Amino acid sequence: MLRVRGTRAGLAAAAALAIALTGCSSEDPLGENESDGPAAEGAIVVGSQAYYSNEIVAEIYAQALEGAGHEVERRFSIGQRDAYMPDVESGAITLFPEYTGNLLQFLDPETTARSPEDVYAALQEALPEGLAVLDQSSATDQDSYTVTSAFAEANGLTTIADLANVSEPLTLGGPPELAERPYGPTGLEETYGVSVEFSATGDTTVEDLVAGTVNVANVFTADPRIQTDDLVVLEDPESLFLASNVVPLVSADVADEIAEVVNAVSAALTPEGLVALNVQSTVEQQSTPDIAAQWLSDNGLS
Repeated sequence: MLRVRGTRAGLAAAAALAIALTGCSSEDPLGENESDGPAAEGAIVVGSQAYYSNEIVAEIYAQALEGAGHEVERRFSIGQRDAYMPDVESGAITLFPEYTGNLLQFLDPETTARSPEDVYAALQEALPEGLAVLDQSSATDQDSYTVTSAFAEANGLTTIADLANVSEPLTLGGPPELAERPYGPTGLEETYGVSVEFSATGDTTVEDLVAGTVNVANVFTADPRIQTDDLVVLEDPESLFLASNVVPLVSADVADEIAEVVNAVSAALTPEGLVALNVQSTVEQQSTPDIAAQWLSDNGLS
């Protein structure tokens, strides 16, 4: 699905994307980042944040496009939105892996959209002139309430709502600011009828969850430790959290040209698949180009 916004939405300062892990591979696929000078005429310029997970998706886009015969230039590890959005808007970067909810809040801080469908629709309305989004992926990088697989199995947990049926006291772990967030303990009780004690676990949230110090934790859905520590992300049917699905942000004038290739990537990229890619980077220390090439091969896209 493609829709181009005809009027420019005002930009607001964005909160930096939470990055809990630093042990990542950020090798430049071509030995250099091609960040200086104008792009070759007709080249698709793919950018990325200075964030290993985002760079992996960007490299998947780049290799998929090259495999389809497009000339591609990479401009990776640029930073956060206030650093790269001017180049995206100007057309200096023509394709960027984004996150629907985070980008929407950057463009429209007062948005009330929360579900994946509503956020995607609102994002299309908020886009600056000349930009478009292609199909969003089911893969996300957003807040969640997560439990250990053992706790989920013992209590029959699939969704956040199921926590209301747990007989033992619940302690929620997360960063200190979670206590005041609308999706924190108050929002959890108002939306799902789930009462919790709150523990400000900060950087040790996952460790506390695994150790049993807390039994529910606020964890980002693309965190590699979901796989390595055998955690379960609880479904959020009432959209307590702002959905933030991986989505290709593109220059409108190249959208039709690359849509088929990039949409195929979005269709194949799953939440579990994104976590696995991040594990390959942070735990297995594979290079970004190798991770991308293997993923494309495994999904029949190379």
